[in-house]
Amino acid sequence: MPIRLRDFLRFGVFGVAVALIVAFGISPFTGGVVQQWSRSDVEARSRLVFNAIQPFLDRDVEDQSWDRLSDLFGRVAQDKKILAVGFCSYAGALVAPTPEMPPNFGCDKIARSENESFADIAVGGRRILVAAFPVNGSKGRSYLVILTDLSFASARSSQVVAYLLASLAGVVLVLTVGSIIFAVFMLRSWMSSLRRAVDEVRLGTARKHPPATGSALDREIHKLLRRTEDFSVAHQIDWTPKAVQDLLHGVLPGAEVLVLSNREPYIHNRTDHGIVVQRPASGLVSALEPIMRACGGTWVAHGSGSADRETVDANDRIRVPEGAPSYTLRRVWISEAEQDGYYYGFANEGLWPLCHIVFVRPAFRSGDWHMYREINQRFADAVVAEARTEDPVVLVQDYHFALVPKMIRQRLPKATIISFWHIPWPNAETFSICPWRREIIEGMLGSTILGFHTQFHCNNFIECVDRFVESRIDREVQAVSLGGHETRIRAYPISIEWPPSALASVPARETCRAEVFREFDLAEGTKLIVGVERFDYTKGIPDRMRAIDALLTRDSSWEGRLAFVQIAAPTRSKLDTYSRLQAEAESLADAINARHPGRQTPIRLVARHYEASDVLKLFRAADVCVVSSLHDGMNLVAKEFVSSRDDNAGVLVLSSFTGASREMSEALIVNPYDTEELAAAIKRAMSMPLDEQAERMKLMRQQVKENNVYRWAGTMLVDSARSRTRERILALTSSGESAHAGATRARAHWSQSRE
Repeated sequence: MPIRLRDFLRFGVFGVAVALIVAFGISPFTGGVVQQWSRSDVEARSRLVFNAIQPFLDRDVEDQSWDRLSDLFGRVAQDKKILAVGFCSYAGALVAPTPEMPPNFGCDKIARSENESFADIAVGGRRILVAAFPVNGSKGRSYLVILTDLSFASARSSQVVAYLLASLAGVVLVLTVGSIIFAVFMLRSWMSSLRRAVDEVRLGTARKHPPATGSALDREIHKLLRRTEDFSVAHQIDWTPKAVQDLLHGVLPGAEVLVLSNREPYIHNRTDHGIVVQRPASGLVSALEPIMRACGGTWVAHGSGSADRETVDANDRIRVPEGAPSYTLRRVWISEAEQDGYYYGFANEGLWPLCHIVFVRPAFRSGDWHMYREINQRFADAVVAEARTEDPVVLVQDYHFALVPKMIRQRLPKATIISFWHIPWPNAETFSICPWRREIIEGMLGSTILGFHTQFHCNNFIECVDRFVESRIDREVQAVSLGGHETRIRAYPISIEWPPSALASVPARETCRAEVFREFDLAEGTKLIVGVERFDYTKGIPDRMRAIDALLTRDSSWEGRLAFVQIAAPTRSKLDTYSRLQAEAESLADAINARHPGRQTPIRLVARHYEASDVLKLFRAADVCVVSSLHDGMNLVAKEFVSSRDDNAGVLVLSSFTGASREMSEALIVNPYDTEELAAAIKRAMSMPLDEQAERMKLMRQQVKENNVYRWAGTMLVDSARSRTRERILALTSSGESAHAGATRARAHWSQSRE
């Protein structure tokens, strides 16, 4: 087939023109991204400066030592990116400004709020970022003001855009010239050469990872595409079930949602009065059940109730909740022997203590591992059987199903699998204890997105992957590639519904307090301290009782004036560590009560399950809530206590080893292993003035409200939508032949799974 050189020249000119048009088209977006990044960097630097000087700032403000303050600000302003630093007193006067402070700047230009604020102002044709940080003093709230000149951001943006245009034009020109030369010398094979060149460009944008030996253009395009994907969920003021439902329909129109967990959201038990429905006391269920009510779909779980088999249809399904069904519950059956190996054995005697690091030795037995793997396969098969499409969104929950994501991926290669690990993830040294560490990590990497409560746990997981699995890790975007599949590692701090639905049936605080005081026979004026947990060795129940003992021993004036009510629902009683814990706690409570008889015993240990409304009633009646977990992924009890206090009273004493402590810094954060520190925090909580209680509680309630469980779910849904869109776009950009072959293989996989 004769081809003229003129045709190749036309193609080259056309390619350069198209490349330049595309480059100019995306340049405004690129510039905007760079400017936004620069602003975020400046905000972070301002926040870092404030955190670094806060102790000195508090001291100088309290002493009204303006000379020292001026000297401190002068040292801070030596940073070349900081224009000026000043202090707005509670009266609104600008104090100790550095020399570069604009003469027309006044304290009336800042937002006087309870939280940090950032605002742009124009001074002399320059754009200035004003960062204001509240400083609480004895005379009122003042503000540290840091001014930064943002003109460098525009310059940086222009440089990046210029670099982008020059790079694309240069590379396209070189490739075009190379193609012309190649065509001149290899005219007879021009079709195959052109196809390879196009494939190389496409692979640079379509493959999930840039080839290690690819061109600089391939790697650069890949990097830019990955960066444009890295954005967070748009802030939504009011996250509600309706908002999540609208979001689901907007970003995942027509998507099928499947949830997999060991614990079911509704349990049917047989009693003397017939079959009753019970909602289990589970943070996982509390978090996910409102999402399923909002979004619909199918929940696959272990049927553990004594009447569960009687209430399902021929396909082991039941519509829930009763009275207003909105989604399907599919139950999977497990025998008692299988439960001993899979649940009690590997999951709770192996993975649970391994991940929580509370000095209980993990037990790893090969029989338990084989049972764990078998049950994981059974649940994966159930999920595949419930799937009505070849690309469902599957939410895999917790440590019971570490192997399931890979198993589902093998049967439904186009599925979007979001796995969430509800407990902590240990460091690599600790995780190396597990004999099947590689299989567990590879199973989890079958996920599209793998979520943990905190960034710390994400970092630990990536370190484990780096140490135990041969894979490619992109630390910049926190992604792991294994066997041609990419998994994104993300932090999704879980939360609760806002407001809790059970709160509607709970009376006002005065009524709750009167009922609780009657129930526990407490004297008028008693300071009520509460704890609500499962009987689990990770929760630190004996530690908080020892703290009460230490407080009463050190300060006998509190004897007869406080009562600690600990609600502890028995759990996993078949395991010796749990039964021993309950016996130890009961014995310890009796011993402490004997040492401090007084007019009323200080510790009331209640070993039974409390309904959600009863727990909220106890929270509303309390003066102090103690959450002293020795290690916890998040701990929703802390958030439930805060959500119940619409009176803005009460104090939360919170362990530093919970994920919640990273979100609710207004609580009294303690080391639960330090008995004296915990005792001192409880005493401080009981003595805290009401105005300080209100200030702390308002901030925590706002945090829980804005970052509720619907935001948690919405974030994951948006990330899954982004992943699905990305995969579809990349599939479209692949060659027609490859796309056809891939689609054929995917349809074959799905057809086999349905058979």
